[in-house]
Amino acid sequence: MFSFSRSASYGGVVRRALLAPGLRALAWRGAPAGCHTGSPQTAPPEPPLLDLHGRTHDYLRISLTERCNLRCQYCMPAEGVQLSARAALLTRDELLRLARVFAALGVRKLRLTGGEPTLRADLPELVRELRALPGVRTVAMTSNGVALARRLPALQRAGLGALNLSLDSLRADRYERLARRPGLARALASLDVALQLGLPRVKVNTVLVRGFNEDEICDFVELTRERDIDVRFIEFMPFAGNEWRDARMVPERAALDAVRRRHPALRPAAPEPCRTASLWQAPGHRGRVGFISSMSKPFCGSCNRLRLTADGNLKVCLFGEAEVSLRDALRAGADDAALAQLVRAALRRKHKQHAGECDLMYTDLRSACV
Repeated sequence: MFSFSRSASYGGVVRRALLAPGLRALAWRGAPAGCHTGSPQTAPPEPPLLDLHGRTHDYLRISLTERCNLRCQYCMPAEGVQLSARAALLTRDELLRLARVFAALGVRKLRLTGGEPTLRADLPELVRELRALPGVRTVAMTSNGVALARRLPALQRAGLGALNLSLDSLRADRYERLARRPGLARALASLDVALQLGLPRVKVNTVLVRGFNEDEICDFVELTRERDIDVRFIEFMPFAGNEWRDARMVPERAALDAVRRRHPALRPAAPEPCRTASLWQAPGHRGRVGFISSMSKPFCGSCNRLRLTADGNLKVCLFGEAEVSLRDALRAGADDAALAQLVRAALRRKHKQHAGECDLMYTDLRSACV
């Protein structure tokens, strides 16, 4: 089992918001007469969001809150953490304004994350408004599922198009030991409700940690026998305070071997564009098994993702510390064109792989739930 170090940060609560030279002037440029931060301005269509490595970015992950109803050991301490002041967080209007700017820049998929997004009381309304933005094709969400089941019908009516359920154990005692809260039965109920409602894309994300849950790999695969879902095994990654060690990581090769021992006829599934997971299917199973291998097989070459934190910082790479405060720019009066320039300038600084780190095994990255 692994433990939490108090030096860690949670959900981006401790972070550096950086405005690089040249970006700072854009961020603090005054707005034209009659402009205010709550209303977007009409602009001609923008070219795609391309970085210097030829990658098009059409996928934005939006952290709706820093709060969470679990206390997972690799994420935060049992007593919780000091959260950002309410005034530091994006308001609903600011979030929608920035989402509209990203949509105008070619973002087609939005994923709502946290913290735990179901703690937002206005979640269905947010989903509806985000889905209605011109250009947005899909609004997805990542949740731990504990408070999700009862909200799913309203979220589906609002336009939620895909769901990722974070679930690291199928054994109640292990689940509670990791999360420091009960909740496995409610999470599994949320999974079944999502399937009953017919949500088109439902996935289960499982972080594999040696000595904790690697003996459950085939139990998770069994979820795909009668359920049309993707179960995706994620390699344990180093973030500040989660006491990552190479010996605790279960690489894709080892996890795949475990599945093949139970299912020798396992076959590759059809590839998908900009995929983060290699996908497989066991004969007779409705669903698929995937492996997200950020450590052993980085997929940076096809990365199409950007991240917006709950307090309005843009992250162009999960593994990088550099962030650009779109909130500060917006509140300083930047118009949509200036915000778009900030986004493009930040994207031009995106490294080819893992924020320019040669080896993530020897870095001390802050934890992040975005």
